[in-house]
Amino acid sequence: MKYFKILFLFITLQITAQQGGMWIPSLLEGMNETEMQSLGSKMSAKDIYDTNNSSLKDAIIHFNGGCTGEIISDKGLILTNHHCGYGAIQSHSSVEHDYLKNGFWAMSDTEELSNPGMYVTFIKRIDDVTKQAFNGVNDVMNAKEKQSKIDQNIAIIKKNVTKDDWQDVQVRAFYKGNQYLLFIIEKYNDIRLVGAPPTAIGKFGSDTDNWMWPRHTGDFSLFRIYADKNNRPAEYSKDNVPFKPKHFLPVSIDGVVEDDFTLIFGFPGRTNEYLPAIAIDQIVHTVNPAKIEIRDEALKIVDSYMRADDKIKIQYASKYARIANYWKKWIGENQGIEKSNAIAKKQKLEQEFININKNNSKYKNLLNDFDKLYKEIDDVALARAYWTEVSYRNVELLRATVRLYQFEEKVTADPTSFESERAKLINSSKGNFKNYNAKVDKDVFEKLIEIYSTKIPAAYLSDNLKNVNYSDLTNTIYGKSKLTNPEDFKSLLEGTQQQVIEKINADPAYILGKDLTKDFYTKINPKFYEINLEIQAVQKEYMKALMETFPDERFFPDANSTLRITYGKVKGYYPKDGIYYKPVSYLKGVIEKYKPGDYEFDVPQKLINLYQNKDFGKYGIDGKMPVNFIGTNHTTGGNSGSPALDAYGNLIGLNFDRVWEGTMSDYNYDPEICRNIMVDVRYILFIIDKYAGNKRLINEMKLVHPKK
Repeated sequence: MKYFKILFLFITLQITAQQGGMWIPSLLEGMNETEMQSLGSKMSAKDIYDTNNSSLKDAIIHFNGGCTGEIISDKGLILTNHHCGYGAIQSHSSVEHDYLKNGFWAMSDTEELSNPGMYVTFIKRIDDVTKQAFNGVNDVMNAKEKQSKIDQNIAIIKKNVTKDDWQDVQVRAFYKGNQYLLFIIEKYNDIRLVGAPPTAIGKFGSDTDNWMWPRHTGDFSLFRIYADKNNRPAEYSKDNVPFKPKHFLPVSIDGVVEDDFTLIFGFPGRTNEYLPAIAIDQIVHTVNPAKIEIRDEALKIVDSYMRADDKIKIQYASKYARIANYWKKWIGENQGIEKSNAIAKKQKLEQEFININKNNSKYKNLLNDFDKLYKEIDDVALARAYWTEVSYRNVELLRATVRLYQFEEKVTADPTSFESERAKLINSSKGNFKNYNAKVDKDVFEKLIEIYSTKIPAAYLSDNLKNVNYSDLTNTIYGKSKLTNPEDFKSLLEGTQQQVIEKINADPAYILGKDLTKDFYTKINPKFYEINLEIQAVQKEYMKALMETFPDERFFPDANSTLRITYGKVKGYYPKDGIYYKPVSYLKGVIEKYKPGDYEFDVPQKLINLYQNKDFGKYGIDGKMPVNFIGTNHTTGGNSGSPALDAYGNLIGLNFDRVWEGTMSDYNYDPEICRNIMVDVRYILFIIDKYAGNKRLINEMKLVHPKK
């Protein structure tokens, strides 16, 4: 009997550990530690997170606020994704020196390129401050009063925290506001580009292969942190020196096989695993279809221009990738939710919740409250999606009018800010116009403004868009507006405050944009946040109720861009009946997909030669060169660039994507089809060594053989 109990526990742990979860690294001792070890981990909780001694967390960075990166040498060398460094690579590129097309490799420290505005942050300490955050909060207060008191408490907590002068502090909510953790962080601002493969490697497969498996993408880039002589954060200076980390990741070249343990460490952006069924239904059937349609039309137009003009291709490369990324994700998300029957599963859970709490006066009406509120927010949520996608995300001229509206509002309220705000606008416009083409934007505007006008709920449609000819409107705006080229834009901002305000209010693009933006700030957003505040209050109570109603279930906090780990195994999957995807892809697949001259599937001749000669160095295995692999780790946006670690904490891969069938994992993680996609570190080393010939970077790393 004892044997069977142990066996049952072991099987249960294995199943549970692969069911997803993004766990707080400071809270791993106990069940998480046991689960990881049952899957094959040889690490303790303190190996992963320790405030008193060096641990894995000291090698993990939040890269430029949106991605993850890791330190892989004792000289502050950063590894992250190519798409995370894409903007920096693009900013250093030109037609004459196209680092996107040809790659970039610094052969010495002096060749490494600075990136103004780029930064990375380290997490130095995590403290639970829930008790202090809720001090003085009681049930007599309404949701707004409770949050106000919590915000006051957090301000006191941050003011009184013990930290060094160069450190900063953040307090973040977990479990929908039922727990609060404090983070001590260090931010470094001197970050330099060290290396990047050409997009034919770093973005191989581009949008066609995005979110798909098998993948064959070398999605990596290299940067370096520089610090002052005391190893502390400093602004860029030629006197700065490479940063000395408390810990860096050794690099394993032993490779992976199916069922190997994997740990992903990083900063996942956002998940919503505990939303009610009605919320998921709204996402799938109302909000996502609207956003997908808008981006679909915008991408078709931009793609046609990029294929015809190399200059436009460079200008719009980063923007196109950013827009396409979530467009395809939302499509897969909808399909995955339908395929996994996620809404029905949530409805079943909710019925069980109702049955258990039918006599609980505190919780029995929570789901009815959700139904009422989500029906109430439906139209305004759709309006908000249309405005955001058209006015802010996909039509650059309209986004410029949003910035001008904010400028006008600010300087009208505070005339003393006029000069500084004007300078900010002029400065930011330089970068915007560098990658702007009015012909492209004009075509995008005409198509999207028609969709916006005909499909936004009638209560939120601007009078200026009623009964208009969209072609005439487009020609008038793009023919007469001064917002379509840098010289005219600068002239628009010349003069006194009164003159500037009068000039921008006479501009046809601003007349329309101001009307749309004013609608957003006075009608759409206030209504959305008014209802959403009520939803959040119910969601907070529902989260608490779920944990109390199902005490034997384990609940991880939703992702919120804070440091997390997720563990699992290298694992293939069945996307459809009768089809099994193996977990590792090889360079052979790159050559099979090769299309000469195609912007997605072209391959550098040198890479072809290395393949044909089987010149893989010590990184290949059995005459093959591994490229990517997949695992059961629960990841999301923000995990781009996260290290994939083996059982000992050595680097084995670089997370960069998820499979299309599993993109719904932000709302419903399904272990049968949810897989994260990683670049095999051996492919990264192969490209650096054999393709780029950059031995100094290879020699800088610590290569290990844990399996031997």
